[in-house]
Amino acid sequence: MDQQDYAVGATRVAAGRPDGRTGGAGRGTAAAVLAVREAAPSCGADDPQATGVSSSAALSPDPGLLRLAHWFAAAAPGTADDLCAASFGLYPARHLGAPAAPADPDVSWWHGPTVHAAASPRPRGARESGGEGGLRRARRDDSALPVVRSGAKPGRPGRHRKPERIRVMPEAPVDAWPQPPQATQDRSGEGLPVAELPVAGLPVAELPGEELPVAERRIAARLLLAHPLVTASGPHADGFPLIRRHRAWLAERFDTLLGYRLDVGPWHARLCKAGLGAGAARRLEHPATGTPFTPGAYAQLALALALLVDAPERLGYRRLLDAMRTAAPGLAADPGEVDMALAALAGWQVLGDLPADPADDTFVLTVDRELARAVPAGPPALAADAADLIRRASEAEPATAVRRLLAETPAVLTADLPESHRGWLHEHRLSGPAALAEFLGLEVELRAEGVALLDPAAELTDLALPGAGTLAQATQLLVECLVEEVRPLPGESADGDAPIPDALIDGVLGDIADDYGLPARYLCDRTALRRDALDLLHRLGLITPTPQPKRPPTWHLRPHAARFAPAADLRPTPGTGRHSRPVPPVTSPSAPRTEQRA
Repeated sequence: MDQQDYAVGATRVAAGRPDGRTGGAGRGTAAAVLAVREAAPSCGADDPQATGVSSSAALSPDPGLLRLAHWFAAAAPGTADDLCAASFGLYPARHLGAPAAPADPDVSWWHGPTVHAAASPRPRGARESGGEGGLRRARRDDSALPVVRSGAKPGRPGRHRKPERIRVMPEAPVDAWPQPPQATQDRSGEGLPVAELPVAGLPVAELPGEELPVAERRIAARLLLAHPLVTASGPHADGFPLIRRHRAWLAERFDTLLGYRLDVGPWHARLCKAGLGAGAARRLEHPATGTPFTPGAYAQLALALALLVDAPERLGYRRLLDAMRTAAPGLAADPGEVDMALAALAGWQVLGDLPADPADDTFVLTVDRELARAVPAGPPALAADAADLIRRASEAEPATAVRRLLAETPAVLTADLPESHRGWLHEHRLSGPAALAEFLGLEVELRAEGVALLDPAAELTDLALPGAGTLAQATQLLVECLVEEVRPLPGESADGDAPIPDALIDGVLGDIADDYGLPARYLCDRTALRRDALDLLHRLGLITPTPQPKRPPTWHLRPHAARFAPAADLRPTPGTGRHSRPVPPVTSPSAPRTEQRA
């Protein structure tokens, strides 16, 4: 959208594209509509509002964003997350790691090959320093042997202890994308000069001349999909020159494949993503603490934006808070929720530094109006309510809608798609995912249940599995065990999801807590471990809830979760079960009795 038109309040309703495509916040969307506003008088050099420090003039809120703030305040937590994705579109892409496992496309994920990688033990240095770098077997370090376990003799396992499974890390495939060095772990390539950003295992400077533009475009496209708002001075500034250099090509590809609009200015680039519909499990979090946004925090975020789109460049901190209370007196402002909203705006560089002491009445904020106007993907002037905005933002023709799901989500299951979308995916099962994989540098995994685009570099995602850290590794162990217990056997129906008994979840998590050294908060609070592990699996799309009227939801395991489990032994040899008796050895009748006992 034209930033000047936004500032003076021009009404703008986007018409359909010549090819008939509509949808979301992309080009041609019917939801990207500006609210009608009065033209703001220009601020001269002598205007006290130009400084924003001593002026007592009231700030004028944008009516569309003010309306959005009230929708956030009245929404349920999950609906507020979906409303944020629909109205701002600042969510990152989310893809599973590990290379694609080659197999016949008609093979089910339940019974196909896996990419199982055991959760690696936490390094001893991290344990001694009290860090949480990963899991470790409790009281079972080989370097600590001999030890006494369960009353057994030193150096031997307990008599009644169930056998430990040997977990071996598989060797990385030759063509796997290597992780960058520790000093350059930022997923956008921060800290590296542009000529050294890694692509497919080679620095860009070492690629052949004809491959250099392709590599640069792919880096820029991946950066925009992971971070839809990139600034020339922000944490991903190293990739900004690539975006500006290839902005025309990127704008055409994003529009053609995904229906996204790309705006590139002198100091920022904004990829206007569409919404993902209801139940997408995308949420904002506090940039420092990771605390999820509540509906009240979303409401304060929209309210602050409503004032900042026309605010002076220097604005008193206390004046902003007073203006927020005046603009929406009916919205109860919890101090913690206001802090979360302003921290998110500071993370997007809409605001400069925030005061160390919220009670500091003399602190002056630096406001970037251009970025403030770039945050909304489209104010909800046409939507009737929050549900209507969520629906409008995700509407698109079948080809665009399916490609958006492939580009933004871990896996697309045909059972989840409407009939028209399912038909397009069936017809373009090879060409559709392949075009996106080529554009973004991903790998395609086709299975009977659907398609997954995978990122072996584990860069194009905000949640990683396999991943580092205690929670990620505990969650990986949990999903491995759940798949082994509930996956359908040959001959059983493999269609759809597999129900997970609640008792199984609690039992597996109890075993993990007993067998591995977990942080104190999880050892003391098993409910927190269950909540956080299930939340991570749900956000990754590996489990799905089934709501119940007066009880917690029941959970179902999704087919693509089986790709992380050990290879299935679907027809085990009799006598190899954990509690079964071993098969007696076959001996000759004439053998001595002592040999039979042996």
